[in-house]
Amino acid sequence: MTRVVAQGTFDLLHPGHVHYLEDAATRGDELHAIVARRTNVTHKPAPVLCAEQRRDMVAALAAVDEAHLGHPEDVFVPIERLDPDVIVLGFDQHHDEADIADALAERGIDCRVERASGRDPRYEDELLSSGDIVDRVLKRRGAGCDGDRDDRGHRDEAGERPQ
Repeated sequence: MTRVVAQGTFDLLHPGHVHYLEDAATRGDELHAIVARRTNVTHKPAPVLCAEQRRDMVAALAAVDEAHLGHPEDVFVPIERLDPDVIVLGFDQHHDEADIADALAERGIDCRVERASGRDPRYEDELLSSGDIVDRVLKRRGAGCDGDRDDRGHRDEAGERPQ
């Protein structure tokens, strides 16, 4: 049995994430997804959603056999526990395959490191990036755009700001 691991932040789950996980699943018999803890996300803004919610969303996808939370300090702890045959990096993840392979070898973990294929938008206006989704939400519903919204952006049925 070939065990595959995919890892990521998976904040604001979108079609790019689904493609990544489906692609990773084709590389083995069992796909484990590791969801990064907020403390380990240092290369981009902190996730909007809590780690448990992101894990639950990833676990709900058909391609994923099991979803796990990452370790709060050492990202390789779940890798050591799962002992995968293959680690699949996302198409646009910032990780370098050679650096990951070197770190695995230093820890005595014998597995391949591969890169998932990319996915082009399938229809006009499709967003394949959490950052792009956040930017669109802020542009369309951001604070200060409409004085009729309460501090959470809500209106009542008549379009009035709740009291």
